[in-house]
Amino acid sequence: MTLFLYYPSDMKYTSIINNQTIPIGQIPLVSYDEFYELNAGFITDSPEKHCVNYFGYPIGERIKLICCIADDLTHEINVSTCLVNPQDELTSLTSTLFCFEKFEREIHENFGIMFSGHPWLKPVRYSHNRKDLSKTIAGYPFYSIDSDELHEVGVGPIHAGVIEPGHFRFICNGEQILHLEIQLGYQHRGIEALFLNKSKLAERVAISESIAGDNVVGHTLAFSSVWESLCGFQTSKEMNFSRTVALELERIAVHTGDLSAACGDVAYQLGNAVFGRLRTPIVNFLQEWGGNRLAKGLIRPGKNQFPFTGELATRLLQVLDAYEPEFNEMNGELFRMPSALSRFERTGTVSEETARSVGTVGMIARSSGLSRDIRLSHPHALYGEINHEPVIKHHGDVYSRLQVRKEEVRQSVRYLRDLMTRVPECNTNTQPMGQTQPDSFTLSLVEGWRGEICHCAITGTRGELVMYKVKDPSFHNWLALALAVRNNEISDFPICNKSFNLSYCGHDL
Repeated sequence: MTLFLYYPSDMKYTSIINNQTIPIGQIPLVSYDEFYELNAGFITDSPEKHCVNYFGYPIGERIKLICCIADDLTHEINVSTCLVNPQDELTSLTSTLFCFEKFEREIHENFGIMFSGHPWLKPVRYSHNRKDLSKTIAGYPFYSIDSDELHEVGVGPIHAGVIEPGHFRFICNGEQILHLEIQLGYQHRGIEALFLNKSKLAERVAISESIAGDNVVGHTLAFSSVWESLCGFQTSKEMNFSRTVALELERIAVHTGDLSAACGDVAYQLGNAVFGRLRTPIVNFLQEWGGNRLAKGLIRPGKNQFPFTGELATRLLQVLDAYEPEFNEMNGELFRMPSALSRFERTGTVSEETARSVGTVGMIARSSGLSRDIRLSHPHALYGEINHEPVIKHHGDVYSRLQVRKEEVRQSVRYLRDLMTRVPECNTNTQPMGQTQPDSFTLSLVEGWRGEICHCAITGTRGELVMYKVKDPSFHNWLALALAVRNNEISDFPICNKSFNLSYCGHDL
């Protein structure tokens, strides 16, 4: 018989820092009532705290829930856990704190746990291995309003472009959007299960590179950090340097491409063409460096596969010298153009209150006045030395989201120019990785260009992976898009959607 110990009431959670591994038994096990009060209290008591992950995994016939609340002031993550039965009906955190909405729906989908008071408890993804197979995505219970004056517009799941499937169901009064419901999950790929099923490290790295094709650096860095922490491996200054450079190059490339796409959506063809062209030398430099324009193969746990040399630094400065003046000139044209500004300003607004309520992260949060940036609050790689200051805007509209992109590109260019003056010497000595620690828990946070990426791992008695949990920033932010378009015209949806640029594949894990 397994004995589950409950800790005294004054030991309800443990605090860790980013990329720290601890014994799983070091996380106090509390009752669900204590678990509920603790995590609800964290969020309500301090605006600087937010949920970075909340998930469950089976322990025998019971489910262990783990909640991770980041404190952006102390740089700590508060981790708590409890054991529940799948048949239990639990009080929903979402009933008072909407930032838990999708986390609880995912737990319900995976284990069938009922959360009383949840406003609409339905599966997130309708995957092939969900708990209740009697429901299918074909019968998805979209919200509807019975009215002769309103009409519904369905878009997808087959997309007009070459991206992954997702369905958008609008309820409109004429051209005005009253409600939008977004249903994803048409390609639930079983990514998290693959981390457990594959035994070779090279296979697992390839899986991490495939989580989201436009955020290869961010997700691969998160996985590498988790694995290195589990093995007790200390990264070198050279490794941290290369990873910081790669992350900022990815940010520049995607933000530039997004500015191009935004111009296309408001029929500004010059901006669309120029920004699109400017993205190319950035991704081409990644190919010069590591052999792949999306940075696949560049980052590996425990080693620096493609050291950043002085010759590469010279080449990157040449790329930036050509890129920067044209980027600044094109932005000057774009943000002085009345016809473009009339489409950007006061379109798709997410207030600070709404952004905080639904738990937004990354550039979407920063566009609405929230200072959420892992590079500052839970720094990794070389960000503790850079003295990073997040770019914050306060109007929460398309204009603010594009302004954040523009200023973050300029900021990243400054960071890279500074880093090129202090390229560390290449060290070909490779330290052994060692074995993963048994019965352990670790968590890695990375600020990708979209925002906060979180990977969590739990090992068993032999050091094998028994749980691997991935959270893309899009998991937080899709609901914010649905709320942003309310009371906008349906013709403005494309530019609203593009200003968020959320991930389908990063959501459908």
